[in-house]
Amino acid sequence: MPLYEYVCDACDSRFERLQPMSAAHVAGCPDCGEEAKRVLSVFAAQVAVGAGAGPSPVGPLSGACCGGACGCG
Repeated sequence: MPLYEYVCDACDSRFERLQPMSAAHVAGCPDCGEEAKRVLSVFAAQVAVGAGAGPSPVGPLSGACCGGACGCG
């Protein structure tokens, strides 16, 4: 079940809620009870490449897509 982030326009509260993907895009604010809208969440993750490898750099300098290795940039 995905974790969604919500923002309440009435009181500027931000909160997260575990909900099925089929749930509505609005939820009741736990602070004021008004309707809060689902917002796009941004997250970061480190991915190890190969056995025992440390974190891999991500971005234009890593040679990944849009770093020139794929031919798109």
